Amino acid sequence: MGAVVSPMLRRLAADRATGALVRDHGTLYLVDGAVVHAESPVAPGLEILLAGGSDRRSAARSRSGGPARIGEGEREICRLGALFDAAFFALAPGRSPARFRYGATPRHAGTGRPVPAAALERETLRRRELLDSVWPYPALDAAPVVPRPAAPGQTVTARGRALLARADGTRTPAQLAWVLGRPAFHTVLEIRRLAAAGLVETPVLPPTPAVPPGPLRPPSPAHPSGPVPPPVADLPPLPAAPPDTALPPGPAAPPGPAPPPHPAPGGGPASASPPPGAPPLPPGAPPPAGAPHLSPGGALLTAADLPDIALLRRVRDALEARL
Repeated sequence: MGAVVSPMLRRLAADRATGALVRDHGTLYLVDGAVVHAESPVAPGLEILLAGGSDRRSAARSRSGGPARIGEGEREICRLGALFDAAFFALAPGRSPARFRYGATPRHAGTGRPVPAAALERETLRRRELLDSVWPYPALDAAPVVPRPAAPGQTVTARGRALLARADGTRTPAQLAWVLGRPAFHTVLEIRRLAAAGLVETPVLPPTPAVPPGPLRPPSPAHPSGPVPPPVADLPPLPAAPPDTALPPGPAAPPGPAPPPHPAPGGGPASASPPPGAPPLPPGAPPPAGAPHLSPGGALLTAADLPDIALLRRVRDALEARL
């Protein structure tokens, strides 16, 4: 099998266990790993189904003049139908973990053919796929059934008319199944068909409230999912300072040997063009040069005497304006 409906049911079947598998929406009874009975508060029991069916059979046979009786074969078919019906809802996903009571037996269970757990699982998956293929809105299965008026010329089946006649906006599909004495799954399936035809309102789930945006702040180590600042690569590159020249307002750097120039691509000499992002030099301006050579005993040059300070200040002002 592909999808797994109940891993515990598979294990119990493999172990040939006997007892009751208790789940949120119903109970399955096993004997030697096979399912012999199923109960669910959603699905009407065998006696309810027989009583509802007997009313329809009595009305049909009274018109034909024959007696209203039920044979063993028909009863067994009804029993298997009730078992699959209750098992479908008992195997529905729940919130609590499943429990197994070893040795437990059903109170009201007649003798009949057991159903293998694998067959029960396949039928449950088939019914789920059938519901979704008709109208993929599971919220209909537990919500009150609210009828809608039919369009002009729209036809409704007899089963659909019986459901719509008893749907008062407060009864759920399970309650309608008990009122009509019909299997709960068939009732749910018919309601989905009516909803697909526009004869029953499809409940709309409430929208998820939007979270108001908060102020941007750097993420903390404990919450790495906070807002991320822009990457450093998006900022304009800073120009390289001339060798042996200190930027104002700090003290002048001691003179030293100029670093070797970076080789240009292709092994040629270093390029004398200004760094990326720097404003172009004015016409006639000399290129940046290193700190002037001071003779022994000569006076120290001030920052205003250096020819590169004005250019560096313009570069700094341009970068601050872009940031």
